[in-house]
Amino acid sequence: MKQCLIALMLGIALLTGGCAAQRVGAENPALPEPEATPMMTPEDAEGKSAADLIPARFEKDEGGVPILNVYDVQNEKIERLSVEEYLPAVLAGEMAGDWPLEALKAQAILARTFVLQFVTQKTSMYDGADISTDIKEAQAYDASGVNERIRQAVNETRGMVLNAGGEFPYAWFHAHSGGLTARAKEGLDYEKAEPSYTQCVKGMENDEAPAEAAHWEATFTAEEVLAAARDSGASVSELTSIQVGQRGESGRATTLLISGKEVSAPAFRLAIGSTKMRSCLLESLRIVDGQVYMAGKGYGHGVGMSQWGAYAMAQQGSTAEEIVLHYFTGVTIDKAWE
Repeated sequence: MKQCLIALMLGIALLTGGCAAQRVGAENPALPEPEATPMMTPEDAEGKSAADLIPARFEKDEGGVPILNVYDVQNEKIERLSVEEYLPAVLAGEMAGDWPLEALKAQAILARTFVLQFVTQKTSMYDGADISTDIKEAQAYDASGVNERIRQAVNETRGMVLNAGGEFPYAWFHAHSGGLTARAKEGLDYEKAEPSYTQCVKGMENDEAPAEAAHWEATFTAEEVLAAARDSGASVSELTSIQVGQRGESGRATTLLISGKEVSAPAFRLAIGSTKMRSCLLESLRIVDGQVYMAGKGYGHGVGMSQWGAYAMAQQGSTAEEIVLHYFTGVTIDKAWE
């Protein structure tokens, strides 16, 4: 039974164990790349089908699937791939190929939505590309991990995407919610208005999730904490105290008070290392012998679909559609092509 990488926000990874072989992308962020000129106003977008949202500039294959210029980071070249040809390697990079089929299909729906949301609203950092295999801007990509189950998950969800009232939503996911998922402003410190499709719901994980995803502990030196606080925008020169400032609806810390200075908890987590401070769902935070001890629940930012929740729901007989619609509200599952 193999151990697989948990691809974290901005590509940070950690080896995991557990009862099943896992390759779970612990979270995908709200990526900061500059947005392109909107293809339509929100008023124009309202009520549009997924097919209507795809820009006319994209060439399509015989089946009506958009063809993308994909920059392959490993081989340093652009490949022309249809969305459906691109997706299997993405799915293999984000979830283990031996997971329940319906969980893989749920991830495939999110992966396809991510791709279309990106190419319709953002610009790749690589000249001439629509998207890339670079995890700094897109999803994990592992062509070597593609197997028949992954191909089946992609084929059985062909064209299926989320439609949030006439726009492609951010298809956020994370490894383990710790019990409750979070809205975007809470889990990601999302700067824009809260999206209509995020919600705080039960994560649905079961005991098969590895212990290090469900609960975690970490210790940091004072220097590490001060450096992360400064990177998060707080001017702090000495560690005299640390505590949770405010918490959000799911119980996650949204702010921390470090020597009396307030910092964003999600920003601090990224600055200090999201493979060690695995979530902002903190159960303990204190100074012990000059070091900061933390303990918490869950793995990832907590927004959108919990992958271990999807695993458990699939085991219990839920379909991919039921899984996705548990985590996202006010969306439909639409066909962008047949």
